[in-house]
Formats: sequence, C-alpha cells, structure tokens
Amino acid sequence: MSLDMRPAPPVHESSYAASPTLRSAWRASRLALVIGLVIVLAAILGVLLAPSGGPTRALDPDGTSMNGAKALAELLRDRGVEVKKVDSAEAAAANAAQGPTLLLITDMLYVDEDTLAEIPGDRLIIGDQLGLDVLAPGVSTVGEPVRERSREPECDLEAARVAGSAFIGDTAFKGPSGSRGCYPAGDGHALVTFQEGGRTITMVGSGTFMTNGYLAEDGNAALALNLIGTGRSVTWLVRPEAPPPDLVLEPGDKSVYDLMPGSLRWAIYMTIITVLLLAFWRGRRLGPVVTERLPVIVRAAETVEGRGRLYRARRARAKAAEKLRSGTVDRLTPRLGLGSGAGRHEVVSALSVRIGHDPQQVGAALYGPPPADDAGLVALAGYLDFIERQVSEL
Repeated sequence: MSLDMRPAPPVHESSYAASPTLRSAWRASRLALVIGLVIVLAAILGVLLAPSGGPTRALDPDGTSMNGAKALAELLRDRGVEVKKVDSAEAAAANAAQGPTLLLITDMLYVDEDTLAEIPGDRLIIGDQLGLDVLAPGVSTVGEPVRERSREPECDLEAARVAGSAFIGDTAFKGPSGSRGCYPAGDGHALVTFQEGGRTITMVGSGTFMTNGYLAEDGNAALALNLIGTGRSVTWLVRPEAPPPDLVLEPGDKSVYDLMPGSLRWAIYMTIITVLLLAFWRGRRLGPVVTERLPVIVRAAETVEGRGRLYRARRARAKAAEKLRSGTVDRLTPRLGLGSGAGRHEVVSALSVRIGHDPQQVGAALYGPPPADDAGLVALAGYLDFIERQVSEL
C-alpha cells in the first residue's frame, strides 16, 4: 500500500470566535440561572418564613401518615378498646376520673409530669421522655441511642414472648430491682416493665413498631396490641398542636429571628450573587458548544491522508514506518501459512522463498532501521506494497 505524502490542498474554513459573546452566553445559561435563583429564593423564604409551630405529630392515633398510628388505633377499637386522644395532662386526668384507663404517653412536650404522675392506673411510656424520674421511678437510660432494627424478645414476658421479633431500639433502659427487660439493646433493654405502687409501668425505647409504616412487619402489631389492648380504655397522650399560652411570645418578646444580626440578610444576598458570578465565570471557560449531525461518515482515504499529514508535520518517519511494517506483517502472515505468533526469521524465510527475493532485502524492509528521510519512507511504502501484491498474485 503506497502512502501519498504530497501536501494536502488548502481547505477554506470559516473562522468563529473561540469565546462566547455575552448574548450567546446569556441565551445558553438563562434557564439554568433562573431555575437556580428560584431554588435559592425558595429555600431562603422557607427558612425565614417558617411557621413557629412544631413538626407533624408522631404516633397520633388519628394520623394517616407513615409515622401516624391510626391503623393501631382502629385495631384497638375493633377489639373493644376505647381510645381517647388527649394533648394535655389536665385532659388525661379528666379521662382517668371516669374509670380505669391505661395512660399511653407518646410525647411529654409542654406537659406537666407532676400532674400525670398523680393519675392512677398503668402507664406505657414511649421513648426517653421528660420527667422520666417522676413517671417511672428507678428507670434510667443506658449508654447512647442504639439502632432501631428487628430484635428478639429473649425474655419470659408473655406480651413480648408471644409477639416474637419486633422493630425496636433507639433508647435502652435499665429498670429497678425486680423489673423485667426484653429486646436487649446495647447495655440495656428496649422494653422494661415493673410494678410500682400497685400499677404496671412499661418503658419502650421507640414507638416505630406502632406506626402505620411498620405495624404490619415482624410481630409489631402483636406486641403493640399485647401492651395496649388490655381491655381497658386507653388515654393516648400526644403532643399539643400549639404551645400553651404561657410559652407563646408576647408582642414585646423577641423571637430567634429578631436576635439574628441585621447584616445576615445582606450576607445571604452577597452569597447568592457570588455563586451566580462564579457559575457564569466557570461556564464561559468551557467555550461554545459545537454541534454536528450524527453519525459522521468519514472515508477511509481521508483518515489515511490525515494521519499521513500529522506524521509529516511532526517528522515522525519512524512511527510511520513502524505502522506500515506492522500492518504488512499482519496481512502477510496468514497468507504465508504462518501463525499469529510467528517470529521475524520465520516470516522473512517464508516470504523470501515465496517471492524469490534476497532474505536480507526482505528482512531490511520488514524489520530494518527507520528511513532517514521522506524519500526513503516513500520508497519503503512502495516496496512493502510490491511485496503484498506479489504474495497475492502467486
């Protein structure tokens, strides 16, 4: 195969600006900038204008979200258990005055523990609540919170033994003398129950197993029903929807936003402007986007000519000769009946016998030193092409 090393004809091409203009850059990036600005403004407004109320109440017997407990409340009602939701200690005491009830405490925020402690009857307390020393004397938390996962009861408590494994954890407790612990977690137990003053007090590390999202897994439903569904009414204490009046800010009081420095708003604005300028600066460094129709069809001859011009521009005669020789050897080896791993002496011997040329001449053409100039490279390409044509014709 001969390689034409003549200079390529000049190609007339249009010149384009290497850097985008301000108008083209704005047209290409305006949508991303607008979306980013909207997201940043929404986040800032969400923080500055967030309502002061607390988050959605967990373990709400009327809640239908994943962390609500309406499914458990309905199961209890189907078993004949009356579920009364309250959000204050006074309402819980009023329910207890009407008859025996199980006090289920899921949240002690804004609630007076001393008032709850005076309510007679059994108690089921979920999590590490405020006033634990008053509501469950002798019970203490042990170590750091543990991961919630499915745990085996490993105890003789009937309610836990029958239910089996449950998704429980978070807080680990250590009960007073005579208490029983189930579901080992860390250095304590995720469930502790004991008798105190003629009542049964039960502590559970977390109430996730009681929620709508986890009630159907493991033995969660059975454990919840065994602990709560004792046949008596249940006074279900949840977090109040709003803080009591004595905790609401008066007109003269200052909120946390009032305590922030006045320059914070300008700092946020400057941060937004800096981020936008940085994005525009980095975006301009990428240059204009080049588009082309795909697939692009390139003729083989153009590829060969292009590589030839590159080799010539860099005076890479040795590289060009190596490519020509290796391609010739790869094509001739199967035609000579040799394997792909044949050595140079085998190739030279077989080829010289096939075409009748001197082995030294053939070896110099296939494995000799690189040409010293362009004329030698052209001569080498012509001789290699001649060898291939001879082998093909014989």
